[in-house]
Formats: sequence, C-alpha cells, structure tokens
Amino acid sequence: MTQATAHIPNSKFTELASGLAATAKALHARGWLSGTSGNLSAVVQPEPLLLAMSPSGVDKGELAAEQILLVDENARVINGDGKPSDETLLHLEIVKQRQAGAVLHTHSIWNTILSDMFADEHGVAIEGYEMLKGLTGVHTHEHREWLPIIGNSQDMRE
Repeated sequence: MTQATAHIPNSKFTELASGLAATAKALHARGWLSGTSGNLSAVVQPEPLLLAMSPSGVDKGELAAEQILLVDENARVINGDGKPSDETLLHLEIVKQRQAGAVLHTHSIWNTILSDMFADEHGVAIEGYEMLKGLTGVHTHEHREWLPIIGNSQDMRE
C-alpha cells in the first residue's frame, strides 16, 4: 500500500470490494449489466477521496472482490491490477457533486431508453412506489426521488 492508503483499514476496502463484486453479479443476473459493460464504485474514504472500483474489461457476472481496484481522486490506480474504467472521472465527479457513497453505472436497455426519454428534463422522478421505502430515511411510498441524467460524452473531463 502507498503512503496515501497506509491509514485505510484494509478491512473497509475488503468489505467494499466484496460488496461491489456481489452487487455486480446481482445486477448482471437481472440483465442490468451485460458482459463487460457498466462499472461500479464505492467511497473508501472522502478525504483524500479514494474509491473502490470495478476494473475495465471484466465480465461483471464473473467479477471477484480481488479484482476491485483502489483509485485516487485523480483516477490513478493505487492498489490492484487492472485498468480503471474510462468513466472513472465520471464516478469521481458524481461523488464530489452529489456526496454519493457509491455509483452504480449500468448500461441496461431500460436505463438507456429512460435516459433518452427524459434527457431534456435532465432526470427522472420516481414517486409513489412502495419500494422507495427501501431507501434510507424513507418511511412512506408518498416520496419522490430524483435521479439526475448526465449527458453522454466521450470526453470524460467534460
């Protein structure tokens, strides 16, 4: 481990890596991650920002915890073997702007269609569904959750 990661409890990264691998497999089983598409990350620590992140080019249905990378706030791999996703900068920016604890970026047919349908509105509202009570702090289906849509670009710095 580098000096930047020397103070991170190894158990936290290990726990997040296991969770990301299990989540990838579950999303793959639902058809929300196909093959090597999509990527997942979770915040290991906020300052300096470090993410546990799925590597590029790995079938998400076969992803193992040992393949999860540790990346810094500049999208550099500081622990692990593998190439970080081209969308690592997108994950970092979402975490910074939205204070997200994790980013699950899928490429399912359905989220692509919804993104196209609601692109002009820059997001989609989900409301009135019983399942919303599964979110932390939500106690009724009479809740509205806003999911922002970020325009697609091949220039990740954009």
